[in-house]
Amino acid sequence: MSRRRENIFLKQRMESFWLRGLLAFVVFVAGCAVGPNYHTPTVDTPHAYKEAADWKPAQPNDQNLGGNWWTIFKDPQLDNLELQVNVSNQNLKAAEAQYQQAREVLRYYRADYYPTVTAGLSGTRERVSSRRPPPTSIFDGITYNDFVLPVEFSYQADVWGRVRRTVESYREQAQASAADLATVNLSLHADLAIDYFEARSLDAEEQLLTSTVKEYEDALELTDSRFQGGLSSEVEVEQAKTQLDTTRALAIDVGVLRAQYEHSVAILIGKPPSELTLPPLPLTAPPPLVPVSMPSELLERRPDIAAAERRVAAANAQIGVAKSAYYPTIGLTAGGGFESSSITTLLNGPSGLWSFGASALGTVFDVGRRRAFTDQARAAYDFQVAAYRESVLTGFQQVEDNLAALKILEKEAKVQDEAVTAAQTSLDLSNTRYTGGVTSYLEVTIAQSAALQDEVTAVNILGRRMANTVLLIQALGGGWDRSRLPERPECCGKLVSSNSN
Repeated sequence: MSRRRENIFLKQRMESFWLRGLLAFVVFVAGCAVGPNYHTPTVDTPHAYKEAADWKPAQPNDQNLGGNWWTIFKDPQLDNLELQVNVSNQNLKAAEAQYQQAREVLRYYRADYYPTVTAGLSGTRERVSSRRPPPTSIFDGITYNDFVLPVEFSYQADVWGRVRRTVESYREQAQASAADLATVNLSLHADLAIDYFEARSLDAEEQLLTSTVKEYEDALELTDSRFQGGLSSEVEVEQAKTQLDTTRALAIDVGVLRAQYEHSVAILIGKPPSELTLPPLPLTAPPPLVPVSMPSELLERRPDIAAAERRVAAANAQIGVAKSAYYPTIGLTAGGGFESSSITTLLNGPSGLWSFGASALGTVFDVGRRRAFTDQARAAYDFQVAAYRESVLTGFQQVEDNLAALKILEKEAKVQDEAVTAAQTSLDLSNTRYTGGVTSYLEVTIAQSAALQDEVTAVNILGRRMANTVLLIQALGGGWDRSRLPERPECCGKLVSSNSN
């Protein structure tokens, strides 16, 4: 009997030894994480923008356009509209919900850091068959109760970094979603500014056409008087009427586009078009000069580039997740509770039970499944790297495009102003020649058409300059920078708005 107890004791000591050894192994390798460490992909960055010659460089006191970048235009009506985008725009609310969804997915996977504990209560009444094998069992034919109050603990040790890499990936995806939200925010504010300036440009065009209609009415009255006095023909009167009615039609037609831009502004601030009326405010002032930073800073200023870079980091972490499948899964389990045939004695000491165990499970053969999963993760990483580099190139292109457009349009505006002056001088001379009886009214109508066309073109150029200024600000990031991304979205993911003071 003594010998048997000794053997049992030795067996228990060996089992305890192996169990402690497995736990020590788990603790030792718990700091490991398979898979490549992340490094930001390299990109070719020019030293300066090609189209930025003689352009105002950004200074520290420019604060990279500040948060509310639209205040650079010094337009109170625009300021009031832009502030309403944050409160009521539905696309922005949708982007915020997507960010919140990404945060919650991260929190879901982050829970794998911790063990799962379950508890329950069960009670059964059971009768054992009298003929249940083996025969003559002491339990044959008895009826008994079984009340159990178990508490179970299970934990899959993050030995190879699978959980850490998974959390890392989803954290970076949440950061990418935050950058996407900033991109949507910037885009919506830019769209509103463009639509607003387009409406103001049409106000200027309508004002021009309305004043021209008044001049043409005076010209028709003069021509009709000359006709009544026998100094002009009826043809000239009809020419004056044609010119007048054509210009009236153009003035009316401006209202179509103007109404559409007004409706678009209403939607951007989250209102039905019936609830917004933009008072006419003709565009007259030229656009402000936008400070331009170095190309290398664009990687930190554009939220879409930041989002693309965060997706590269997330894809890199997924390679580690895939590689962790090559290693065994280490599981720890424990249980305890009470079990009794009587509910009155369920919580007594003798009714207690417990267990503790550990397991290691690895895949021996899977026909190349793990290798395919790892190769797929590497291909996904390569895709995100290419997308990131393309985003950077697109950013550089957009800045160069709008710098070039603003430089060229400024030169065009100066030339067009000279054309407007020349056309007005020509019209004045033609009117003088006509009233002096030197020429026909046809010369006047030609001069009128040329003068009006030149003035309309000048107004349109100013509108294009304003729109390209907004697009340049958007291409430069609109005052956003990477420091606004939440470092730990799962616990403290409050965003710093790209247009907060």
